[in-house]
Amino acid sequence: MTTIEPVSTNRTRLYVTIGYYAVFVALGLTTAALGPTLTDLAANTHTTLSQISVSFTAHALGYLIGSFFGGRLYDRRSGNPIMGAMLLLMALSVALVPVISVLWALIVVLLLVGAFEGASDVGGNTLLVWLHGEKVGPFMNAMHFFFGVGAFLSPVVIARVYTAGGGITWAYWTLALLIVPIAAAVLRLPSPSSPAGERTAPDEQSATALRRTSAVLVALIASFFFLYVGVESSFGGWIATYAKTTGLGDATTAAYLTSAFWGALTLGRLVSIPLAARFRLRALLWADLVGCLLSVLVVIAWPGVPAALWIGTFGAGFSMASIFPTMISFAGRHMTTTGKTTAWFFVGASSGGMVIPWLIGQWFETTGPQVTVFIVLASLILNLAMFGVIIGYVKRAERGNA
Repeated sequence: MTTIEPVSTNRTRLYVTIGYYAVFVALGLTTAALGPTLTDLAANTHTTLSQISVSFTAHALGYLIGSFFGGRLYDRRSGNPIMGAMLLLMALSVALVPVISVLWALIVVLLLVGAFEGASDVGGNTLLVWLHGEKVGPFMNAMHFFFGVGAFLSPVVIARVYTAGGGITWAYWTLALLIVPIAAAVLRLPSPSSPAGERTAPDEQSATALRRTSAVLVALIASFFFLYVGVESSFGGWIATYAKTTGLGDATTAAYLTSAFWGALTLGRLVSIPLAARFRLRALLWADLVGCLLSVLVVIAWPGVPAALWIGTFGAGFSMASIFPTMISFAGRHMTTTGKTTAWFFVGASSGGMVIPWLIGQWFETTGPQVTVFIVLASLILNLAMFGVIIGYVKRAERGNA
């Protein structure tokens, strides 16, 4: 077993933290690239939108696989070399995306891109906890904020390359080239040590049924993540195609619209940090979900108005911003979370990222682009209902253990 190098000084810890933030910028760059380039990828592979929509499924499946198996690598080997290698492989895979003209080959490459992203994502979350221990909270929020920064910049980079005449090939090659120096920097950084053998002392309520790992609560929260990530992936992935197909924007405008969504999500994550310290988690989640619902209703109510699309897109991104981390915190308040339970949360999340965008793709051309917002709306209504079920379950558990 390879020895993991300790990070012993505050200065080194700062450098390593900055490195992880850069990794999440890279993850944001690649994750947000698929939506604005979907129609060009369909043209490259001579396929319809319903056929190319399987790319969302392949990417999400790869992410699930990389997330599920990646954690084992970090437990057994020095973390930063693994993460650096995953980033280099991710850059290589991203560079291959625009030059492939056969759908099945593109699906394989996108699955690999997702797997390398998932392994890097797990690594960043795991290693940052090892690096900062009990003080990880604000550093974790900041790291996910930088993911939003990358997701915001990705469509901007793509639009600028398109404007300069580079096309889809140079758009993806530019993203790949941006990842390489980040990978090189991470490879040079020392890896934090695993807190092997350490266990958190149980608190006074750790013996209650409410705090124990509950199979029912895990299943409910995993279902919540299935719906939420499906909504986020669908909106972020399909809004550009929706805008172009409905005539509400050209390719460049649609790319900027996607950027507005991710930019609003990034801003929302920044704003949510102080809000989380002042308001109850369940109140924040209710407000976020209702905000998402109202934003989508704006797009539906005024389907031919570009301003409504921009307002709805910005509102949806802003409202979605804190849902994922807040639900993770909510779960930690009401059950004992372990690596196993967290893995099931990500299985639910990745599955939603596969199924719901794929479903939109199957109906987009036959039913019309409006199917995008209606499926998102239906998923949000189910998401609200699921959260109501979770709250009811938690309250019953609290009464039963009073």
